[in-house]
Formats: sequence, structure tokens, C-alpha cells
Amino acid sequence: MIKPDRDFRDAIVNLKGLVGADLERVNDTIMATMQSQVSLIPEMAAHLINAGGKRLRPMLTLAAAGSFNYQGDAHIVLAAAVELIHGATLLHDDVVDESILRRGAETANIIWGNKESVLVGDFLFSRSFELMVRTGSIRVLDILSHASAVIAEGEVLQLATQNNINASYDMYLDVVKAKTAELFAAAAESGALVAGADKTQQQAFRDYGLSLGIAYQLIDDALDYSGTQQALGKAVGDDFREGKMTLPIVFAIAAARDPSSRQFWQRTIGDNDQTDGDLEKAMAYIKQSEAIEKTLECARQFVDDALRALNKVPSGPIPNALRDIATFSITRGF
Repeated sequence: MIKPDRDFRDAIVNLKGLVGADLERVNDTIMATMQSQVSLIPEMAAHLINAGGKRLRPMLTLAAAGSFNYQGDAHIVLAAAVELIHGATLLHDDVVDESILRRGAETANIIWGNKESVLVGDFLFSRSFELMVRTGSIRVLDILSHASAVIAEGEVLQLATQNNINASYDMYLDVVKAKTAELFAAAAESGALVAGADKTQQQAFRDYGLSLGIAYQLIDDALDYSGTQQALGKAVGDDFREGKMTLPIVFAIAAARDPSSRQFWQRTIGDNDQTDGDLEKAMAYIKQSEAIEKTLECARQFVDDALRALNKVPSGPIPNALRDIATFSITRGF
């Protein structure tokens, strides 16, 4: 039986303890890479990087390499590149979504502006590629550059499904795989690659990362309708206000049978015509359709896939910690 939410925090702390020395080196590499004669660049980048966050993606790179007792330095620059890619996508996301809060603080686009956020995001992408090249591995460059392209495709695909009340589960899953899970997968796969893992083990880490990334996003989408602003560091209901077709909404619309509920979803999501009280009504429909429970059940299936993938890698403290990250992610509240 899964224990309460605090155990996900414990799982994060445990994994950080196992890769903590390497993670400090990653942070130092990131800060050095963000330096520029244009003062706004390090200022804005530091605001994003220092805002907190679980650092889960770079930790996947470090953990994958550590699972094979890797003693080199390539995993450090790779993990830094992964975090810079993630940071760049966050800057771009906040502009596209017109977000005002991230991790409890004002977003960069609110503080400095949209143009500045997009351009600094581009800078972080460029720096990430410089780090990839430092590994001297064409295969690593292939994995992470492909991931960057897929993430961008996912962003565009999400725009295509936004406000589309006919968007299906499969369409939603395509967005999640591209926009979120691909970087999880690439982070884990590249760490195993530089550590000298064989192709079966590299694929196992990729499969773990992909499944974990999907489950992670599903839980995020559920929390947008069931969490709290204090825990999430952003306003609850942002997805609804932005007209995003996340899985709880997909399930709630699929369960709508009477004309009034269909008209509600068409007005609020399809036409983006929202008034006071609509979020509460949407949450009532979501509760009535058990959409949160269904979303979490889907997440559990992907967690199971992630755990099966780890059966193909060597046993040890780090793979065990990765199992805990997957298992307890279902009950996280942040």
C-alpha cells in the first residue's frame, strides 16, 4: 500500500543523497554556463534556476550513470545540459501560457517581459548544445537534440488541442509524451550511455524515463484540479483558465451526457468564455465523473511500466531509489 505524500519527498531526498555530490557539480556547471556580458541573461537565468524545483531530470542522468558506477565527468555536463533544456522550455511555456506564478514566485515574463523571456530561453538552449558537444559523443548529441525537437513539436501540438473539446485520450497522450516525457527519457538514456551501459540497459533507462515522465505529467494535471496553490507554487485551475485539454477534462467531457454539461464545456473550454464560478462548476463535473481517480489510475499503469523497465538494470541503491521515485510519485501533492 502506498504511504502518504511525505514519502515522495523522502524519495527525492534519498535520491539527492545518493547523487548529491554530483548534483552540486551540475549546479556549478549551470551557473558557469549562464555567464554572459549581457547582464540580463545571467540575472534572468539565475531567477529561474534558483527558484527551486526538484531537479528530477538532471538527477535521472546522474542516477543512470551512477547505476553503473561511472567515474568520469561526462554525466555532469549532460545533466547540466538537461536542466538548461528544461529551463528554456519553462521560459517559453510561461510566455505561451501567460503564466504569472512558477514555484511560488513571479515568472520571468512577468518580471522582465515576454520578449526577454523568449530570447533568454533561446540562450539556454544554445548553451545546452555547447555542453552536449563537450562530451565528444555524437550519440549523446543525437539523443538530446532529438529530444529538444520533440519538445518543441509537443508545444505546437498542445496549441492544436487547446480549446478542442473533441480532443481524445490518444491526442492528449501524444502531447504529454512529446512535451514532458521525452526529456525524462533522454535524460535517463544519455546517462546510461556515457556510463557504458549496453543497448538493452540504455533502452531500459529510456523506457523508465518515458513512463515516469508520462505518469508525472498525469499527476500534475490531476493536481491542477485537486491540489493547493501553496503546495503547487502556482494557481490552481490554471489549465482550465487556459483552455487546456488535460486528461481530467478529457474524462469529464467524455462523461457528459446531458446538453447543459456539454454546453458548459463548449463555452468554457471550446469558446474560452469563462465567468465567475465556472472553475468551481468544472471541478464539480470532474468530481462527478471521477475524472481525477481515472487520471491517477492511468498514471499508476505508467508507473508499473517504469518499474518493469528497471527490472532490466543492475540492482543497487540508486535503482532502488528510482523505484521509490516512481512508486511514490502517485501520492505527491506538489
